[in-house]
Amino acid sequence: MHQQKRQPELVEGNLPVFVFPTELIFYADDQSTHKQVLTLYNPYEFALKFKVLCTTPNKYVVADAAGAVKPQCCVDIVIRHRDVQSCHYGVKDKFRFQVSEQSQRKALGRKEVVAILLPSAKEQQKEEEEKRIKEHLTESLFFEQSFQPENRVVSSGPSFLTVFLGVVCIAALMLPTLGDAGSLVPLYLHLSVNQKLVAAYILGLITMAILRT
Repeated sequence: MHQQKRQPELVEGNLPVFVFPTELIFYADDQSTHKQVLTLYNPYEFALKFKVLCTTPNKYVVADAAGAVKPQCCVDIVIRHRDVQSCHYGVKDKFRFQVSEQSQRKALGRKEVVAILLPSAKEQQKEEEEKRIKEHLTESLFFEQSFQPENRVVSSGPSFLTVFLGVVCIAALMLPTLGDAGSLVPLYLHLSVNQKLVAAYILGLITMAILRT
């Protein structure tokens, strides 16, 4: 008598769920970001049914919040932010994806996606750029101080790298701004206002570092 082979049962909650992107960032001043798409992938040999839950469903509209994904296929899920207000800036909401086999009710896997509303894309990019520059400057100063030869007398004055960065920032501030007419400087040397703000910010950090020495 032949025994029928049974497919091993999947453990509840242990199935990896593949969703991209893993974070949604909405910008209040950019309406094009108020509608975003999440893609749910099914790399398995069996079909999946899914359900999308949200911690604050009154703030979002989720198109096709429940459905099915064929084996080795994917589906796009459109999410719209419908409550863009300043009181929601910086608040992190969560979307939870629950998947299961079509013939079962138990959730085989779960995946959470964070959603956040920020006031301005330009301000966020500026903050990230300033953060990267500050980290790079800190790493440069740390590297220079950490790898000095033992027999070298440490100078109390500013380092060559600090002085060089300061000269570069001063030169950048003296260059014409984009849109200035009648300048003899080539166009590719014209800097934007944001670039000059970054140069002024770095120059301020260097000035503080020199004053502390």
